[in-house]
Amino acid sequence: MSQDSTSQLSIKIFKESIEKYHLIDQVDQAFENPYQADSLEYLLYRKNWIDTVQWHYEDLIRDPEIDPVEGMKLKRLIDASNQDRTDTVEYIDSYFLNQFKDVAVQEDATVNSESPAWALDRLSILELKIYHMDEEANRQEASESHREKCNAKLQVLLTQREDLGSSIDDLLQDIASGSKYLKVYKQMKMYNDEDTNPVLYKDKS
Repeated sequence: MSQDSTSQLSIKIFKESIEKYHLIDQVDQAFENPYQADSLEYLLYRKNWIDTVQWHYEDLIRDPEIDPVEGMKLKRLIDASNQDRTDTVEYIDSYFLNQFKDVAVQEDATVNSESPAWALDRLSILELKIYHMDEEANRQEASESHREKCNAKLQVLLTQREDLGSSIDDLLQDIASGSKYLKVYKQMKMYNDEDTNPVLYKDKS
C-alpha cells in the first residue's frame, strides 16, 4: 500500500477534525487531540480544529440580532483564535524546517512565495468550505435552484482542492530535492502586542 502524500494525509486529518467537531457542533466544546504531541498529524489536527471553531465564531458574529456585549466577546475570541492559528502555522513550518534541515540546497535553488504551512492553512480552510458547501448542496428544505448553485460551487472547490494539494506536494518534493529552499518569516503581528499597538501602549508611557 502506498503511503499518503502530505496533502492526502492533511485532507484526511482535516476531515476527521471537521466530522468530530460537528458531532456536538458547539464552539465551546472540549478539545482532545488524538495524535502524538510531537507529530505532524497532531499539528494538522490542531490547526483544523482552530479553523473549524473560528468558522462558527464567524457565523455567530454575523447574527444581525446579536447582543453588542456578546458580539464584543466573540470579537475577542476571534482575535485570540487568529493568534492561535498563526502560532500553529509557524509550528508546522518549524516541523518542516527540522525535517529538511540536512538537505543539500542547490546553487540555483529558489524560494517559494509562501511556506508549506501557509499553503496547508489554505487547504484546511478549503476543506471547511467543501464540508459546508456540500451541506448546502444537499439541504432538503432549500430550493432546487439553491442546491444546484451550491453543487456547482462545490465542484469548483473539489477541483481547487486537487490543484492545491498537488502544488503542496510538489513544493515539498522540490524542497526535499534541494531545488527550492525553505525560508520562513514570522508573522510579527502588531495589534496584539502591547509594545506595538498604540491603543495598548499609550497608557504605559
